[in-house]
Amino acid sequence: MIRGNPGVTAELQKLQRESFDYFLHETNPVNGLVRDKTAPDWPASIAATGLALASYPAGVERGFMTRSGAAERTLNTLRFLWNSPQGPEPEATGYRGFYYHFLDMQTGRRAWRCELSTVDSAFLLAGALAASIYFDGTSADEQEIRTLADALYRRADWHWALNQGTTVTHGWKPESGFLEYRWEGYDEALLLYILGLGSPTHPLPESSYAAWTSTYSWEHRYGYDYLYSGPLFTHQLSHVWIDFRGIQDAFMRDKGIDYFENSRRATYVQQRYAIENPLKFASYGQHCWGLTASEGPGPSTVEVDGVERTFFDYVGRGVPYGPDDGTLAPWAVAASLPFAPEIVLPTLHYCIHQAKLTERNAYGFKGSFNSTYRAAASGPGGWVSQWHFGLNQGPIVLMIENYRTGLTWQLMRNCGYIALGLRRAGFVGGWL
Repeated sequence: MIRGNPGVTAELQKLQRESFDYFLHETNPVNGLVRDKTAPDWPASIAATGLALASYPAGVERGFMTRSGAAERTLNTLRFLWNSPQGPEPEATGYRGFYYHFLDMQTGRRAWRCELSTVDSAFLLAGALAASIYFDGTSADEQEIRTLADALYRRADWHWALNQGTTVTHGWKPESGFLEYRWEGYDEALLLYILGLGSPTHPLPESSYAAWTSTYSWEHRYGYDYLYSGPLFTHQLSHVWIDFRGIQDAFMRDKGIDYFENSRRATYVQQRYAIENPLKFASYGQHCWGLTASEGPGPSTVEVDGVERTFFDYVGRGVPYGPDDGTLAPWAVAASLPFAPEIVLPTLHYCIHQAKLTERNAYGFKGSFNSTYRAAASGPGGWVSQWHFGLNQGPIVLMIENYRTGLTWQLMRNCGYIALGLRRAGFVGGWL
C-alpha cells in the first residue's frame, strides 16, 4: 500500500472527505465557531475552529467546497473573532488577544467558566494565518481575510502569558488569575512557542524557548532514541502546520535528528508497544494501535475474563507509561500518516475494513474505541465512543493533505511570522 496506489488514494480521499464534512455541518455559519463534539448542546472549541480555518483551503483544493464559500466562512469567523468582546469580564470571548477554550456556539461568549487557553489560542491563530496565506486574491473579501488574520495575530500578548516566569502559562481565569501549570516538557506547545517568538508586537523572549527545551526528556524505548511525550497527538499537532523536515533547533542538532524524524520514531514506538501489549488488552497489535488524549468507557472497574480492569473517561493516554486502559484512537493513527505511511496505511485499512470503525458514521472515525471493555451496555464487541470531536477531525484532514500534497506546510512556509519564530528559536537548515 503506497502513495499512488488507486485503492489507497480512494480510501484516503473518502476518509478525508468524511472528516472534512464535520466542519461543513458542525459549524455556526454566522460566526464560524466549530462545535467541540457532536453531543447535544455542546459548546464550540477554539482549537477546532482554528483547525477548520486551516482545513478550508484543503477542502477547496479537493473540491469539497467552493473557494467563494470557503472565503465567506473564513471571513465570518475572523470578523467574529475580531469584534467579539475582549476584556477581563467573566463572560467575554477573550482577553489580551487570547480566547477561552470553549465558547457558546450562538453567542460566542465563554462557556463552562473555562480557562483562557494559550495553546488552544495558538491553534486558532495558526489557522487564521494559514487562511491569510491561502486567500491571496484581490477581491475585497480575500483582502479583508488577510487584514483580520494579521490583526488577530498581532493582538495576542504572548509576553503577558509568561506571568513574569520563564515559560508560558497554560492559561488564565478572570476569577483566579493565571493557572498553576506552565508549558514545560516536550508536547504540542512547540507551535505555541514559535508563534509567540514570531510576534512583531508582544513577542516571547528567546530565553523562554531555551527554558522550555531545558525541560525535555530524551529516552530510549522499544529500540528507538527519541524526545519523549506519551500521547500520540503531542507529536502531531504542531506538525499539522509546520514542516519540520530538515530544520533543527539546538536540541535536535545535538541529537542529530529533526522533530519530523522524532515524530516518526514516536509513531513506531506506539506500534511496538501495541505489538508487545504488556497489559494484554484485546485487539492490540501490528495494525491496531494509537494511544492519545481521548474519551474512554469509564470511569469504572469491570472484571473481564477473570481480570479486574480499571477504565477511564477522558484522559491523556500514552506510551509507554500510560495511562492505558485498552482505549485506542484511530484518528491519531491517521494524523501520523506523513511520518510513517508504511505502518499507518495498513492500520487505517484495518480500522476501516476489518474493525469497521467508520461504518454508519457521519464523519469517518468516532473519537475512540475499546475492544477489552465488555460491560452490559457495550456488548461483546467492546465500546465505541458515541461522538466525533472537532479536534480529531482537523488533523485527519490536514495530515492526509500534507501527505498527499504538502499544502498546509507550503502555506506556512510562506508565513513570515512562522519563519521569524523558527529562527528566533534557533532553527536553521532546510527550507529556512
